[in-house]
Amino acid sequence: MNRRLTSAVFLFLSLALSCCRTMDKTAGTKSYEEIDYTASDSAQTEADRIRLILDSEENVRALWRAKLLVQNNDCDISREILSLCEEAVVEEYKTALEEEDSMTALRCFSSLEACSYAGLSSLSVQKAELTAQSVQNVPGLKKSLASQQKVSSYIRGTVTVYVDKGFKVSHGMGVQDATLGSGFFISEDGYIVTNHHVISDVVDPAYEGFSRLYIKLADDPDTRIPAKVVGWDSVLDLALLKTEVTAPYVFSLGSSSDLDVGDRVYAIGSPLGLDRTLTSGIISATDRRLFTEGVVFQIDAAVNSGNSGGPLIDEAGRVQAVVFAGVENYQGLNFAIPVEYLRNELPILFAGGKRTHPWIGAYGRTNRLSGASAKNNGVLVQYVMPGGSAYRAGIRPDDIIEAVDGTVISSLDDLQNKFMQMQSGVVCRVRVRNTEDEKKTVLVYLDERPSSPGYEIYQTDIIEHSLLPIFGMELLRSSASNKKMYTVTKVLKASSADDTSFSEGDPVQILGIEFDKTKSYIYVTLYTQRRKNGWLEMSLQLASSLDSAYYF
Repeated sequence: MNRRLTSAVFLFLSLALSCCRTMDKTAGTKSYEEIDYTASDSAQTEADRIRLILDSEENVRALWRAKLLVQNNDCDISREILSLCEEAVVEEYKTALEEEDSMTALRCFSSLEACSYAGLSSLSVQKAELTAQSVQNVPGLKKSLASQQKVSSYIRGTVTVYVDKGFKVSHGMGVQDATLGSGFFISEDGYIVTNHHVISDVVDPAYEGFSRLYIKLADDPDTRIPAKVVGWDSVLDLALLKTEVTAPYVFSLGSSSDLDVGDRVYAIGSPLGLDRTLTSGIISATDRRLFTEGVVFQIDAAVNSGNSGGPLIDEAGRVQAVVFAGVENYQGLNFAIPVEYLRNELPILFAGGKRTHPWIGAYGRTNRLSGASAKNNGVLVQYVMPGGSAYRAGIRPDDIIEAVDGTVISSLDDLQNKFMQMQSGVVCRVRVRNTEDEKKTVLVYLDERPSSPGYEIYQTDIIEHSLLPIFGMELLRSSASNKKMYTVTKVLKASSADDTSFSEGDPVQILGIEFDKTKSYIYVTLYTQRRKNGWLEMSLQLASSLDSAYYF
C-alpha cells in the first residue's frame, strides 16, 4: 500500500535515497505576452485565438476569454466572438441535457450565469433543478433509515479490495503481485468507497502491466467478486467502485463537523489481509494538513497496510471519515479523510472518470489582521502566474480574495473548501480588494490543477519570479555579465527561504537547478552570503516539493 506522509517526510526520504534527477536550467519556456485589449489588431488576434479554443471544444474557456475581451474592448469583433462562444456553450448545455449529464449542464449554466448571458432565463432547465438532478441518484447521499446496531454488525458492510497484478520476479523467483485495501458499501446496489491509491494501477494510463479488480465480502472472504472503478480522485485519495451484488449492510454518512478531539471512533478494514478487523481509538487532532487541499483527522486507532479505504465510524455506526494512511514504525500515528470531503466528491465521482480539481494559477496565504482584534480577513495573493486564469482576470500580487460566487472567503481553508465543491472548467466570480482598499469583482476560469503546480510556474515564469512560490524568495538579476548572479529582493514569512535565514539584499549565485523524474521536487544549488549568518560564504542545496496547500 502506498502511504501519504507530510511534505517534510517525503522531502527527507527523497534526499536520502539520491534519486535520479534531470537537469533543467531554463525557466519561462512558456512565455506569456500580455494582451493589449484596447488595440484593434490585438482584439482581432485574440478573437482568432478564441476561435482556436472553440475548435478544441473548450467552449467555456473560450466564453471566458471572449467576455474578458468585450469588457476591455467593446467593439464589433469582440461582440461577434462573444456571441459565437455563448452559442457554443448553450449548445453544449443542451447536448448534456439530452445525454442526462447534469454535471456538464450545470457547469455550462453556471458559466453562462457568471458571464451575464442575456438568454439565461430562456434555458429549459434552471440552476436549482440542475443542482438537484446532479445529486438525485448519487449513492450515499440519501439519508439512511438503518437503526443503530452493535458495532460488530457493521463489519458486514465492509469489503476487502483486491487488485490482482499477476506475478513479478523477486530474487529470481516468480511471486504473486497484488494490492490489498478496504472499502465499504454506501448503497444497496453495490457502490463502494475506497482509497484511490488502493486501485491506482487499475486507472493509471502509465501502468502497462496486468491488473484486475475484485472485492471480497466480509461474510464470504473466499470468493472474488469482480468490480469496476466508476470515478477516482488522486488529490483527495478517494475512489468509487461498483460491483453487481446486493450489499449485506449499507453505511450512512455522518457529519464529521460534530467530531472533536477525544471523541471515540472505530476503524474497520483488512490490515495485512486480515479481513473483518475492528480497532478503536480517539480523534487525536482534526486539522492535520497532509493533502494539498483540505485537512484530515489524526487518529490513534490502530491502522496498518490494508486498512486503507475502510470506514471510520462513530458509536452510532455513521461514517465520519475514510481511513487512508498510517505511518510505519510510528505506532498510533494514523489519518483519515473527513466525510464532508466524500460528500462533496460523490456527485463528481458518480459522474465517472478522473476528478480534476480547479486552480487559478496563484499562490498565497490567509490574510490575518494583527493586533487585539486579530482575525482572518481573506486570502492574500502573494504570486500570480503569467498567463494563468487569475492573471488574465486581473488579479495581482497583494490583492486579497474576499468572496467566490457570493461565498465569503475568510481564509485559505475557506477558498480550498469552496474550490473542492466546484468543477474545473467553469467560470466563477471572484471579489478582490487591492492595496488601495478598492474592491472589484472579476471573472475567473477554473483551470485544471496540474500535478505539480510549482513546475508549471517554473516553466512559465522567469526564474527570478518563479522561485517566490517555490522557496518564498524573489530575486533580481544583479550582473549584466554573469547571468547566474542575483540579489534577494523579497522573502516571504514562514517560507523555506525564511527558515534558511535568507533576507532582502543577500547576494545569490545559482549554480544549478535539477528535478526528480516525476517533476515533483526541485533541487537548487547556489552560492550565497547571508546577512543573518554574518556574511559567511557558503554553498547550499535547497530542495522543495513543487506542490503545497498554498497553490490555488
